[in-house]
Amino acid sequence: MTKSLFESFDEVSAKQWKQKIQFDLKGADYNEALIFKSLEGIDVKPFYNQEDIANIADIENPSSWRNAIKIYVEKASLGNQQGLNRVNKGAESVFFVIQEEDIDPDILLQKFSTEIPIYIQTEFLSTTYARQLDVIAKTSGLSIYLLNDNIHQLASTGNWFQNLNSDFSAVEEIAKQSNTLKSTISVDLSLYQNAGATMVQQLAYSLAHANEYLNFFNTKNFNSLENNEIVFKVSVGGNYFFEIAKIRALRLLWSSLSSEYNVLDSCHILAFPSHRNKTILDYNVNMLRTTTECMSAILGGADTIHNLPYDDIYNLENDFGTRISINQLLILKNESYFDLVNNPASGSYYIETLTNQLAEEALLLFKNLEKGGGFLNQLKSGNIQKKLKESAKKEQELFDNSEIVLTGSNKYQNTEEILPVFQKQVFLSKNVRKTLLEPIIKSRLSEIIEKKSQ
Repeated sequence: MTKSLFESFDEVSAKQWKQKIQFDLKGADYNEALIFKSLEGIDVKPFYNQEDIANIADIENPSSWRNAIKIYVEKASLGNQQGLNRVNKGAESVFFVIQEEDIDPDILLQKFSTEIPIYIQTEFLSTTYARQLDVIAKTSGLSIYLLNDNIHQLASTGNWFQNLNSDFSAVEEIAKQSNTLKSTISVDLSLYQNAGATMVQQLAYSLAHANEYLNFFNTKNFNSLENNEIVFKVSVGGNYFFEIAKIRALRLLWSSLSSEYNVLDSCHILAFPSHRNKTILDYNVNMLRTTTECMSAILGGADTIHNLPYDDIYNLENDFGTRISINQLLILKNESYFDLVNNPASGSYYIETLTNQLAEEALLLFKNLEKGGGFLNQLKSGNIQKKLKESAKKEQELFDNSEIVLTGSNKYQNTEEILPVFQKQVFLSKNVRKTLLEPIIKSRLSEIIEKKSQ
């Protein structure tokens, strides 16, 4: 039997590595020269070895992921046509966003194969609509995930759909009557990420967000989550390895929280690239950003991934942008073979360590939130909004000082570039209205520079 290559070398401990590095530094301070402190407060070391992952729990990831396409539905027949068209061009799942209750789900979902999971997010909260979807799922055999999230509605707009009691009563009724839907509840992490949250905050806030639903069902002595999953919507930024670890840490944290309730411990993750680091300056670079972000989502273990068209922040849905976005995912799966290795990040000393550190820090923050009355109480008091503003300001300062670089925006900008025609509202506008609390506002890092370039 051939001797293992690794047996030919003596084992080197972390202490020996550090001693060698300090010798080569020739007097320079090890911590100042080689230790990087992230926005999350995590010290990133210059090397990691097996000693760093001792006693770290294994994380079970899906064996592969599904490529999805996101469609904003304005008319049922048109949405159905667009969905079937994208499936024919390689999409393995469809994510419908429905804005009006008069959109007929029977028309929207006709002719779809049972092999195509369907995610449906409604911009309203309706027990009747949910009942229709449940009937369709039962009669057609479709796997339908209904992404209700009334807490996200409150956090993002400052108001409930109706009011606290009505919204939660509707969520309860939907859960009771939905026997066939795969999910009736979702938790949207993307709001916090796009508002400038650190990864620790994203994980802790989403866990506290989910815990509000779990507490509600627990006090009602009714649990629809014994057989249904909560879908976590995760936006992925440009910090490649940290984003991989973030998704893995979410699974770890959910496994810990779900064990305290009688719910499924599987964590269903719908991932997509962030808007926060996308720009209208040198906008084609957005394609590179979304590609690496989709890679992070894949390696982190997302169940389903929908890509963001490179022109999404300024352009309406168009065939070219949509085709490119799905083709990026197809290349990653069919030409780069990202789906051939199950749980590829497992065993990586660096990623495993980051996963554990993010989970530990997020768990501490989560416990503090619960001691302070829970997520809704902290949101009502404005504490969540305050913390998000602080972290967003810190990240913005790093961007303004070019310590966070977006090529073509705050570095290597083409001063003669002609900006694209805006088909969407690119910059935030003030909309004065009465709200129960201060909403969490999304923002992009490059907005200030972009305004100066107009």
